[in-house]
Amino acid sequence: MAMARSVRKSHAIAIAVIGLLILFCAARAPAQTTPPTPQASPALLPPVPAPPVPTELFLYDPHQPLDVADSLVATRDGVTIHDITFASPKGGRVPAYLVVPQGKGPFAAVVFGHWGQGNRTEFLPEAILYARAGAVSVLIGYPWTRPEPWRRSLQYMANPENDLEAYAQAVIDLRRAIDLLLERGDVDPARIAYVGHSYGAQWGAILAAVDKRMKTCILAGGIPDAASIWREGDDPDIVEARRTVPPAAMDRYLSVLTPLDAVRYVPYAARVSLLFQFARFERNFKEPAMRRYAAAASEPKTVLWYDTGHDLNDVRALIDRAAWLRERIGIQDIGVRAPAQVGD
Repeated sequence: MAMARSVRKSHAIAIAVIGLLILFCAARAPAQTTPPTPQASPALLPPVPAPPVPTELFLYDPHQPLDVADSLVATRDGVTIHDITFASPKGGRVPAYLVVPQGKGPFAAVVFGHWGQGNRTEFLPEAILYARAGAVSVLIGYPWTRPEPWRRSLQYMANPENDLEAYAQAVIDLRRAIDLLLERGDVDPARIAYVGHSYGAQWGAILAAVDKRMKTCILAGGIPDAASIWREGDDPDIVEARRTVPPAAMDRYLSVLTPLDAVRYVPYAARVSLLFQFARFERNFKEPAMRRYAAAASEPKTVLWYDTGHDLNDVRALIDRAAWLRERIGIQDIGVRAPAQVGD
């Protein structure tokens, strides 16, 4: 989950839209001169009950043809990058990068979900590292990041139902990315993982409950629900929006999006292991919300904390993801080491 920074206090609707744009989006964190070692989560609160999950939102016909269009971008150091599109069950086409290692496989595989204001390039450097370590990756762009005529813009409070459908389409298209991997002859179907950041972590929580083809999910910078940002976040834009947005409009938007709340899905992730990565200097939401989210999740799960912001740009977060995938889906060592801390 960059943040809009110039907000005119006299224009309540503009502020509201900016506030909504930052749901699940990155907040810039100052560089850490001494990156700390990630620590296991402190004791978590007892799991909270979750209502039944509305899985019908994410149903699609898996027998529809993917109709993949492929354009080779580059081959470097044994890694091939393809710029592809494939058919979305909800209409239009899904742009994605397909990153493939050298060799015949069978390879592990990773589906990546970017943060809400980002695009499919967010995890591209990481996917290249994983290709060198023996994994095929797919990195899709969400409906609101796509070019015309496939673009589906978000409308926020003006039409929250539109946004609900766009977000559900993002989840369905990620499921289709798994379909795409499984159609390849070089992917081991028992070694598929998902990695998502911010919005991508929210979609990963849903995927873990509704699609058991993954062995593991990494949820970086995720939240239990939109209300945790909207009602509690400390970012100045959020605070300003909370002061100016009409309460009824806020309530309706959050109510319409409730079926997407990640905390509703993580209790049903079982069989899919979960790695939560949280930032201690998170401004979009607060530590109790993160603890509540992780506490609600089924086992097996691990929670790691980092002294950075929502971007989770501590190199240890990358190293921990790679180590997790090495243990769960058998990728090789990516060869990246954490820098020594002052005094080591």
